Amino acid sequence: MIPNHVSMHGCASCQGPHQPTDHVFLWPFWSKPASWSASGPLSFSCANAQCSSCYCMHNPYSPMSKQGAGLSSIRIRSGTGGAAGPKGTSRWRMSRGGGVKPCFPPLDHARVKALACELVAHTQQPLRRQSLAVLTGRVQQALGKPISRSTVGRILVADAITPWRYKYWIFPRDPLFADKAGRVLDLYAGVWEGQPLGPQDHIISADEKTSIQARIRCHPSLPPAPRRAHRIEYEYVRGGALQYLAGWDVRRGYVMGRCEPHTGIEPLGRLVAQVMHQEPYRSGQRVFWVVDNGSSHRGHAACQRLTLAYPNLIVVHTPVHASWLNQIEISFSIMQRKVLTPNACTDLAEVEVRLRLYEELSNQTPRPFTWQFTREKLMEFLQRLASHRALLEWPSTASSG
Repeated sequence: MIPNHVSMHGCASCQGPHQPTDHVFLWPFWSKPASWSASGPLSFSCANAQCSSCYCMHNPYSPMSKQGAGLSSIRIRSGTGGAAGPKGTSRWRMSRGGGVKPCFPPLDHARVKALACELVAHTQQPLRRQSLAVLTGRVQQALGKPISRSTVGRILVADAITPWRYKYWIFPRDPLFADKAGRVLDLYAGVWEGQPLGPQDHIISADEKTSIQARIRCHPSLPPAPRRAHRIEYEYVRGGALQYLAGWDVRRGYVMGRCEPHTGIEPLGRLVAQVMHQEPYRSGQRVFWVVDNGSSHRGHAACQRLTLAYPNLIVVHTPVHASWLNQIEISFSIMQRKVLTPNACTDLAEVEVRLRLYEELSNQTPRPFTWQFTREKLMEFLQRLASHRALLEWPSTASSG
C-alpha cells in the first residue's frame, strides 16, 4: 500500500520545512573519437552524485533518496565522417542557495509596508523622507535576514495604498468655487445659464505661457548614431525670453496665438483683437472667453474693458487656483513636449518661428479635446473632499466637546 504522501509516479512530496536545495542540470557533450573501444562505446561514470538535497533524502518512498546511476552515454555517428564520439550527459551542480530566492511570507510583507508607512520623524533619523536603500536597511534589521532593494520595491508597488508616496496638491479655497467652476463646465458641455448654446456661440480658452527661453547650447548637438541617442549639450547661454499668448477654440479645436516681449493689459488686448477681428468670431452672437485670474484679465475691471471694446464678448473667470479647468493649459502642455523640448534654439526668432509653424500644423487637422469632467463629477468631487475634511477635523472637534 502506497502512503498518502507518495504520488502516482512514485515521487514523494517533501514533508519537511523548505530549505535551499542543490540543483543539478544535465548537459550533453561529445568525447573524442579515440574514446571508442573495440567492444563498443566506452561507459562514462562519476561519483554517483545526488540530483537534489532535501529533508526527505532518507524517505524510503522518495526516489531522491537513491543515488544517481552516474553518467549515461549513447553512441553517435558524426554526419561529417566520424569526427564526433559518443554523446554523454554530465551534471552541472549549482551551489546550495546560489540560485534560490529566500521566501518572504505575508507577515514579512506586512512588516515591510509598516516600516514604509512609518513617519520618518519617528525613526530618530535626520531625514525628511527615506529612500528605498534606507528603507531596505531598516527592513533587513527588522526581519533579521537579507532582502534586496528590488524585492522591497516589488512589495511596495504591489500594495493598493502607498502612503509613503506624495505629490503636491492645491485644494479649492475659493468660497465660490462650485459656482465659478460649474459655469465653466457648463460651457464645455454646451450650456449657458441653463440654455443650450447656439451655432453662433463660440468659446475661447485663453492664457499666457510666460518666459519661453532661447537656450543657446555651448556645444553643437551630436546626431544619433547606432546604439547612441541624440546628444544635446547640458550647459547653455540664455538668449532672452518671450511670452506666448494664445486662444483655444473649445468647440472647433483651433489655436490662435502671438508672441510678445512682455505680458500685461496691452498684449492681452492685441490677442483679443487678433481673434475677434476674424470670422466666425467677429459676426458671432456670443463669444465666451474663459480666463484665469492673472493680473492682465483679473476681476470686474477686465470684464468691463473687454465688453466695452467687443459687445458680443463675455468673460468667464475660473476659480482661484483652478487653472486646470482652462483647456488652453492642455494645448500648452502638448506644445511644451512637441515644440519646446529639447530647447536648443539660436535666438528668440527661431523660437517664434517654431511656435508659428506649430500653430499652422495643428490647425491643419483641428480636433477639440474630449472633455469628460462635468458639473455632476465636480459635485461628486466636492462631496468627497468635504467628507475627507470632516474626518480630519473630527478628532479636534470631539476633543473640544
